[in-house]
Amino acid sequence: MNAIPSEKEDEHEIADNLAAVTDVEAGIRDFVRNDIAYLRKTPSILSNGDTPDAAAEATVNNVNTLIQRVAGASANEIDTLIAELEGLRAFMHQEGQRVQRELASFAQLSQTAMKSTRMIADSLAQWKRPSEQ
Repeated sequence: MNAIPSEKEDEHEIADNLAAVTDVEAGIRDFVRNDIAYLRKTPSILSNGDTPDAAAEATVNNVNTLIQRVAGASANEIDTLIAELEGLRAFMHQEGQRVQRELASFAQLSQTAMKSTRMIADSLAQWKRPSEQ
């Protein structure tokens, strides 16, 4: 089966995105493994005078910072997308109301035109009757 070019581009883009996500996940896993290995090798008091609890807290802070950096851009894009969608929703609502008003105006105009046409037809019918007699 032959895929059309846009489908191939979409599949390629999906593959690229999946590869990027896999790379990020691998980086996080490696980072956490290195920190855990460091903590396992650490004696009860570290060379800098910190306790293992302080080192663990530093590791957690490092992981949190990494996650915030990775997720920060995505969160900003999602926030921007939400704002755009809310704007589009408001626009669509306003346009829907405008179309309803125009349809009501058209319906009124149509009824007026029908009444006028009926009056003209009735008048023509009355003028035609006396001339036939």
